Amino acid sequence: MGEKEGSNFSSNSHSHCFEPFIGPNPITSFNPVQRFPKIDKTAFVSQFSSVIGDVTIRNNVYVAPNVSIRADEGTPFYIGSNTNIQDGVILHGLLNKRISVGKKKYSIFIGNKVTIAHGALVHGPCYIADEVFVGFNSIVYTAIVGRGAFISYNAVVTNGVRIPPGRFVPPGANIDSQEKADALSSVPKDSKEFAHEVQRVNQEFPASYHLLFGENRCSCGFAYDQK
Repeated sequence: MGEKEGSNFSSNSHSHCFEPFIGPNPITSFNPVQRFPKIDKTAFVSQFSSVIGDVTIRNNVYVAPNVSIRADEGTPFYIGSNTNIQDGVILHGLLNKRISVGKKKYSIFIGNKVTIAHGALVHGPCYIADEVFVGFNSIVYTAIVGRGAFISYNAVVTNGVRIPPGRFVPPGANIDSQEKADALSSVPKDSKEFAHEVQRVNQEFPASYHLLFGENRCSCGFAYDQK
C-alpha cells in the first residue's frame, strides 16, 4: 500500500518522535495510495516543520523551523542537493497539475543549491532550476524559473511564465506575462554575491544541527539522553 523503500533515503531519519511531522499523505479519492517522504540521512528537517507525502529531499538539504512541505494534493515534490528552505516557507501544489522533468512529472521540482528564503510561497505546478534565489515573502506559482535567476522580496512570478536563466526579478515586481519575463535584466553582481553567501551559510547547517541535537530528540527537536 505505502512506499517506504529506497536505499539512500529514509522516512525515519530523525527518530520516531519526529513521525507526527514527517509522514504519508492521507488517503483520499484523488490520492488513494499513501506515499512516504524520502529524506536523505544528511538532510536536516527542523522542529515544528511538516513534510507530508511523496516528497524527495536530497543530500545536505536544510529545512528550517515552521516550514510546510505538503504533498497531499499536488504531488510529487523534489528538493535537490544543498538547497535550503527557510523559516515559514510553504510548498503546496494543485491537483493533477504537473511539470515534466526528464521522464517524470512533478508538482514541484526544486533543483540543487536553491535558496527559498523566509516566508516564501512555492505553489505547484512549478519548476525552479539550480542556484535560484527565491526572496523573502515572494510567490512562485505556475512558473518555470531558469538557472541562477534571482527573485527579490515580495515579488510574484506566475501565470505560466518562464524566467530565463540568470535574470533578476526586482522587489515587489509582478511577473505575470512572458513579455515581462523576457524584459528582465541580468542578476546584478551584488545580488549574485548575496545569493552565494546565503548558500555558503546554509550548507553548513544540516551537519551542524545534526551534531547539536544528537540522535535522540523529543517532538520539540531538542536532544535528550536515552537511558
